[in-house]
Amino acid sequence: MTDGIRLLIADDQALVRGALGALLDLEPDLEVVGLAADGETAVRLAAETAPDVCLMDIQMPGMDGIETTRLLRAAHPGTRVLIVTTFARPGYLRSALDAGASGFIVKDSPAEKLADAVRRVHAGMRVLDPALAEESLFDGANPLSDRERQVLRLAADGRSAAAIAAEVFLSAGTVRNHLSAAIGKTGAANRAQAVRIALDKGWL
Repeated sequence: MTDGIRLLIADDQALVRGALGALLDLEPDLEVVGLAADGETAVRLAAETAPDVCLMDIQMPGMDGIETTRLLRAAHPGTRVLIVTTFARPGYLRSALDAGASGFIVKDSPAEKLADAVRRVHAGMRVLDPALAEESLFDGANPLSDRERQVLRLAADGRSAAAIAAEVFLSAGTVRNHLSAAIGKTGAANRAQAVRIALDKGWL
């Protein structure tokens, strides 16, 4: 039996936070020391509570789980991160691992599997959803550059090239070039389809 593993749970849905916390608190060797509704709170609570493992959602307001993982791991390298998400996309798995996460599982995993994943991550092992890990091997790495991802994210709500250009301090022509490159790399017919494909693959 492991000595009390201290857990921080970061999820923007209160019901999910509460349910995960209640389930894991039932385990004799696990102790929930913090609950966060967003990434900034998660980083702050990590500094205050020094958790061993942080269970991290991906889609949260403000900073998403990928960026939060990167910041949390940089500030608190002793805290391991286990991504627990409903968004089972290969691109997210790769991004999470690149950001320093030690594991990636989906929220509908049985409680005992989740508790076991926490223990394994705490022990220094890597825990990946098997089906997702296999899919990610054949799905290819994210082909988009940082700038292409940036303009594609801004294009997602229908902004014009000129509006995007004003926000990112580029010329409208340069923005159009980035959008064109992103459309080509995703195999899309237009920018709206490129956004959908990139989101589905977890590239944004």
